[in-house]
Amino acid sequence: MGPMTSGPKELHNGDHLELKSASGRWVLLATVLGSGLALLDSTVVNVALPFLGGELDAGMDGLQWTINAYTLTLAGLILLGGSLGDRYGRRRVFLVGTVWFAVASALCGLAPNIEVLIAARALQGIGGALLTPGSLAIIQASFVRHDRPRAVGAWSGLGGVAAAIGPLLGGWLVQTAGWRWAFLINLPFALVVVLVTLRHVPESRDEQAVGRFDVLGSVLAALALAGITYGLIEQAAAVPLIAGLALGAAFVAVEIRRSPDALVPVGIFRNHVFTAVNVVTLIMYAAMGVVFFLLVVQLQVVSGFSPIAAGLAMLPTTILMILLSARAGEIAKRYGPRVPMTIGILIAGCGFLWMSTIGPGASYPLQVLPAASVFGLGLAAAVAPLTATVLATADERYAGTASGVNNAVARTGSLLAVAAVPPLVGLVGDAFRNPPVFDAGFRMAMLISAGMMVVAALITFFTIRQNVLAAED
Repeated sequence: MGPMTSGPKELHNGDHLELKSASGRWVLLATVLGSGLALLDSTVVNVALPFLGGELDAGMDGLQWTINAYTLTLAGLILLGGSLGDRYGRRRVFLVGTVWFAVASALCGLAPNIEVLIAARALQGIGGALLTPGSLAIIQASFVRHDRPRAVGAWSGLGGVAAAIGPLLGGWLVQTAGWRWAFLINLPFALVVVLVTLRHVPESRDEQAVGRFDVLGSVLAALALAGITYGLIEQAAAVPLIAGLALGAAFVAVEIRRSPDALVPVGIFRNHVFTAVNVVTLIMYAAMGVVFFLLVVQLQVVSGFSPIAAGLAMLPTTILMILLSARAGEIAKRYGPRVPMTIGILIAGCGFLWMSTIGPGASYPLQVLPAASVFGLGLAAAVAPLTATVLATADERYAGTASGVNNAVARTGSLLAVAAVPPLVGLVGDAFRNPPVFDAGFRMAMLISAGMMVVAALITFFTIRQNVLAAED
């Protein structure tokens, strides 16, 4: 690799890399590792939930907040993270986010009680809000146009691998070293991301960025999500729910008034395909959030799987994402994203239906393996075209903002679904210590998630009619 230098040059207009070049491959590696860090953490932690809940004496609401405290700050601030990258440099903000994430991970691993853990998870989400939009925006700003769909496909596939392999790694860590290592494992990964980024990733920014940051919009977005989430988890808390909805309406009003200096420029939604794909993202990731939250707990609490065996459940998803995501990006570029997205979302929904059969004494080869395989096949077909379409339908100068919007929508979908669905299906109190109760709630939650995927597929089919990716040539 040679001696450490001051790093690669800053990119300017018309100055882009090819994916096949050595520099392009290093940039792809850094962005995949960075986004994978946040994705890996979100799924590693899920396997540890029964163990940390037992050790820290937490109920179902404590487990929900362990997941949602992270997702809340991530979703609420990810738009600001994208805007900061556009203004001050995507590479710089990506690095700050990675270091912040690592420090917060250490605090999570050392937490003495559930309250401290939840607070540290919220801090972790801030780091994720800085690094996550930067990873995709760096790809969009760094590569030549004809390489972007393939680069996004590789990013989606390898990033999806991190999300899918997380339960396996989490299971091994929980079973051999304890649940705290589900957080501490982030530190060496973060170090690698920092070193590769410093050495190989060029800086890029929106050279037309002017005006002041929309701090009011950021605060309103975060408070609105906090109020709604609290109201959904704590079912008797009607006032926070109403306040959250009111703050959400205020956020929309402020963004319209402040355009074009808003946190979310209103003009970005004038493209109906961009708007439709973000609606699809909201619904699709809501369903996936419920599945990732409940499945590994179901396998351990109800089916009697060990943490490692529960983690292995998603291994077929990992393999299929590796093999098919980049190809799905190329197919979407040639034929358009409508068909692969629609079919992929429906196939993933069929995987959720199959998961609803997982219960006491579940067979890995007859129930878990087919369900995870069907889900992985659908996910591989849908995610790369979806992500490429989001970026292709936004102006290049809004690369960070478009990425931030789509990530915020995805996390918001997961956040609200993880808050709302468990209480809706009876998973409250100490349900994770009561296998029959958890089993009944899990089955209903999988059916609800499958239904959400059907809705997402229908919206995709009826709204995305032109091949927006063909314009990337």
